[in-house]
Amino acid sequence: MGWIILLALIALVVFWAIGAYNRLIGLRNQFKNAFAQIDVQLKRRYDLIPNLVETAKAYMKHERETLEAVIQARNGAVTANASAAADPGNAAAMQGLVAAEGALRGALGRLFALAEAYPDLKANQNMMQLTEELTATENKISFARQAFNDSVMGYNTAVEQFPSNVIAGAFGFKQAELLQATESPDEKKPVRVQF
Repeated sequence: MGWIILLALIALVVFWAIGAYNRLIGLRNQFKNAFAQIDVQLKRRYDLIPNLVETAKAYMKHERETLEAVIQARNGAVTANASAAADPGNAAAMQGLVAAEGALRGALGRLFALAEAYPDLKANQNMMQLTEELTATENKISFARQAFNDSVMGYNTAVEQFPSNVIAGAFGFKQAELLQATESPDEKKPVRVQF
């Protein structure tokens, strides 16, 4: 009789462990999917930036350094995004993405500040359309970032809470990094794309 109770307890623990493991897998896949939504919007923004620079180039011939800085920052952000998309749980990759996005934001901010001095550029239909699309994309990125951070928070909570932290530790589930704004006050300001 005692061995039946022992087998029942062992079966209960095994079923609990399987359930906890499967829950952690589901939460991890959920935050990876949430990052994929950010990735889609970031790629859209990265595709808009060269068109924006080409349009500005015709009017801002003397601002070549700024235009090149935007393209370099964009290329750095594309690379950092690819690294983060490959493993959204990797803290170093996420921090690299945050830094690259901050540099891109700063470069775009300088471009838009300089564009204020070019009334013909501000009135250009293509430039107005691109800035409108960029603004809409920025809003979508913000919503996707919030969804990602919510998913990461749920996953991290499950990784830390007892008793699922036992399963998390045994199977190598590590906390994921939130996608946060950088520390610089200038980088926290939204990119102004209104003309």
